[in-house]
Amino acid sequence: MFLILAVVLVVLWLGGFTVMHVSSGLIHILLLFALISVIMHFISGRRTV
Repeated sequence: MFLILAVVLVVLWLGGFTVMHVSSGLIHILLLFALISVIMHFISGRRTV
């Protein structure tokens, strides 16, 4: 789930950065959340039920 969230956030970040050309720091927070999601994905690993 974290990996899907990271991919979505990176796509939104790239879209906002290239299409809307937003100059605020808010768009870069999406990239930060995506990196945190990827890190959490690899730290937590796959859990069996």
